[in-house]
Amino acid sequence: MSESASAPGSHDPLPRFLDWLADARARKLPEPSAMALATVSPDGAPSVRMVLLKHADEHGFVFYTNLESPKAAALRARPEAELCFYWNPPGRQVRIHGTVTAVTDAEADAYFASRPYLSRVGAWASEQSRPLPSALALPRRVAEFTLRFAASVPRPPHWSGFRLAPTSVEFWEEKPYRLHERIVHRRASAGWTATPLYP
Repeated sequence: MSESASAPGSHDPLPRFLDWLADARARKLPEPSAMALATVSPDGAPSVRMVLLKHADEHGFVFYTNLESPKAAALRARPEAELCFYWNPPGRQVRIHGTVTAVTDAEADAYFASRPYLSRVGAWASEQSRPLPSALALPRRVAEFTLRFAASVPRPPHWSGFRLAPTSVEFWEEKPYRLHERIVHRRASAGWTATPLYP
């Protein structure tokens, strides 16, 4: 089957992605919103880590992080990344490639306010990816910021989110005898295209 241009929205991958995510949640899989985030550092070194998807719509896929982290530095230097979801069962993978932009302050504020109290405190207490001087250093900082923000916890200036706007989305579904189903959707000027791939 050859690739064909779509009418706007006819090959939009978002509905299928949301269906697969809902199915993973219905199966009560651990952390169904967990995704691998692959970036390239300013000096060209690849890096991958797990993050959590917090929102997905027609504008893209949103996740949050410490803006002083290596991942944030990589995304600012080269605002392009890839996401990968894997759910087993049922044996499904989604790869999403695209460009990355910062979310708005209003979006970050709203999501941060929805987090549990101790998660908000933790965003202040953790100096993400920096050396931990002792086992007591983090609990001490948690205690410090718990006292400082006993009533309410504002969003730290070094904490926000990114949105990946997809340019391609590939669905992979496990089938018997390794004859897996693969379909890649690519964004085009007239909408999305969809191309089946050999497994």
